[in-house]
This record gives sequence, C-alpha cells and structure tokens, in this order.
Amino acid sequence: MAGLTVFEKEVSKLMVENLNLTINFEDIDPDKPLFNDGLGLDSIDALELSLAISQRYGLEIKSDDKNIKHLFSSLRNLSKHIEENKV
Repeated sequence: MAGLTVFEKEVSKLMVENLNLTINFEDIDPDKPLFNDGLGLDSIDALELSLAISQRYGLEIKSDDKNIKHLFSSLRNLSKHIEENKV
C-alpha cells in the first residue's frame, strides 16, 4: 500500500469525520475503491462528501460531471482533483 500524501490525509480525515466512518483516516488505502467492495460508501455518502468538499474547499462536484466515476473511484483520484481545482 502506498503511503498517503499530506493532502490525501487531509481529505481522508474529511471523509472519516463527515461520513462517521469507523476506520482510522490513515488506514484508508489511497488506491482502493471508495464504493462497493472497497471502502463501502454509497450514493448518500457521495452526496455528503461532495457537500463537505464544497464547504471546505469551495469546489463544487456536480453529479452530472462526466468524470464523476473517475473522481470518486479512489481517495487518490478524489484528492488530486480537489487539490488541482480548489478555490
């Protein structure tokens, strides 16, 4: 498992805190899927996470974004997108 970058840790903490996950933020594998067999998130979690990202980083992730599946495919992809596009 690759280590988390500083920003991935920040996003991981945001996920754990906002979604009340029962996992330590440092234990989230940045390359594993966030949904289904990975971290087990669902569509409600995605909405809550999108809202938290918008509030913290001023970045709105729309459900009709053509890259939405890629963005939410892993912590690494999500973190990279936020870091590159945050206000």
